Amino acid sequence: MTDVPLVTVVTPSFNQARFIRQTIESVLTQSYPRIEYLVIDGGSTDETTTILRSYGDRLSWVSESDGGQTDAINKGWRRARGTFVAYLNSDDTYLPGAVETAVAGLRAHPEAGAVYGEGYHVDEAGRVIDRYPTEPFDLARLADTCFICQPTVFLRRDVVERLGYLDRSLRYCMDYDLWIRLARVSRFVHVPEYLATTRLHADAKTLAQRAPVHDEILHTVHRHFGRVTSRWVYGHALAVLEAEGRRPGGVAFALRLIGVSLTTFRRYRSVVSRSEWRLWLMWIRHALRRR
Repeated sequence: MTDVPLVTVVTPSFNQARFIRQTIESVLTQSYPRIEYLVIDGGSTDETTTILRSYGDRLSWVSESDGGQTDAINKGWRRARGTFVAYLNSDDTYLPGAVETAVAGLRAHPEAGAVYGEGYHVDEAGRVIDRYPTEPFDLARLADTCFICQPTVFLRRDVVERLGYLDRSLRYCMDYDLWIRLARVSRFVHVPEYLATTRLHADAKTLAQRAPVHDEILHTVHRHFGRVTSRWVYGHALAVLEAEGRRPGGVAFALRLIGVSLTTFRRYRSVVSRSEWRLWLMWIRHALRRR
């Protein structure tokens, strides 16, 4: 089996006992014959370690204090022996055949540093909500939106090492940052098959902390591209208003949305375009008509 590349999958974990067994089972039941599976737990106080012990030597794990999710993934990747690496969060799952499909994609494209596939959003109970909005790879488009579903990504370990792993200063969009950095030195290949699910639930930090998530995205996008697109500006503004407890609708909401957007545009751009001013005027007129 020496001609079959070893794949290392790392699961960062902290107090996710209610989901982690599903995650583990989705890795251990893969059809691919050579998987090194590492769970890097941050010292969970729930039933996580009991679950991990129940798998015996079918996986490797540690449970100790760390610097958070990014640090845990990097710790796992530095221990990895696989030719290819990936990370699967402790509330996400692989679909059957995912690893085999990803490896086939990487072997068919030796020039590629990574492959990614299609994915589903699922709810807390694992029911499919919708398709993750994946798109064919385009670096310019990546400045406007993150169209890569993280758990579907598999990477060449040597490329990850060359890039210096995930940026430890980032708490939320470390994967997005890595995709941008990788795309500038290698190639992404899109595999048009469903590989994974990503779970949406109230405790997920990308949902529970949307305002700081978007703030970090703005900094990251500006650092890489020297600009921030309107889509990210308005996404950030809506996240701020949501955090303030404001409900959509009405003149006050429109004015606050414009105010936050204007501040953000001025922070990351020297000029606000006329098209934005026209859009804002339309929002106000629409709000006034609905009074």
